[in-house]
Amino acid sequence: MDRSQAQIIDEYGPFAGADVGGVTYDGRHVWFASGDRLNALDPATGKTVRTVDVAAHAGTAFDGKHLFQITEDRIHKIDPATGRILATIPAPGGGDSGLAWAEGSLWVGQYRDRKIHQIDPDTGKIIRTIESNRFVTGVTWVDGELWHGTWEGDESELRRIDPQTGEVLDELDMPAGMGISGLESDGGDRFFAGGGKSGRVRVIRRPVRAGAIGKGVRTSTGAA
Repeated sequence: MDRSQAQIIDEYGPFAGADVGGVTYDGRHVWFASGDRLNALDPATGKTVRTVDVAAHAGTAFDGKHLFQITEDRIHKIDPATGRILATIPAPGGGDSGLAWAEGSLWVGQYRDRKIHQIDPDTGKIIRTIESNRFVTGVTWVDGELWHGTWEGDESELRRIDPQTGEVLDELDMPAGMGISGLESDGGDRFFAGGGKSGRVRVIRRPVRAGAIGKGVRTSTGAA
């Protein structure tokens, strides 16, 4: 396993009254959950450009067209243009935290259960489960790599794991006092990470292995 310090290359906020949970990226805006609403952040300016009034308690994802949001024991599929909830499926349960979209599936991080579930986005049925040895927060895929955040006490890391075995392949240690709640990749060399009660969204540099960039990168519309 390669272990190093996380490089924080930018930071947005703090956003007043925001406890930042899930984070996703639509190719243009960074969306973050803050309890009673979803917020669209322009990463070029650091400004919030719009909000959607919807319960947003945990993980957030984007499939290229729709937003998905964990709200207690369910996951809402949301039209980002109108804020309308289009469909609802059950969440796996057990303290769901992170959420990501990849390979036509939703990937749900379970915090205290230390698991990542691949689920059917139409039914919520669990397709498979990856075990972790740490609390799981945000989850994201980029270039075929599965990354997730951890946050236990005052310690927080960003990990790349083997999607078949759960083995930790890379670990980036966050600076003291900085935790990861939500997590999303921009499809390139940046991760967007929610900072929980700090009310901040941080940008972490992604370590890129030779030949990794260029396949599976998001387009400007956010499609993988």
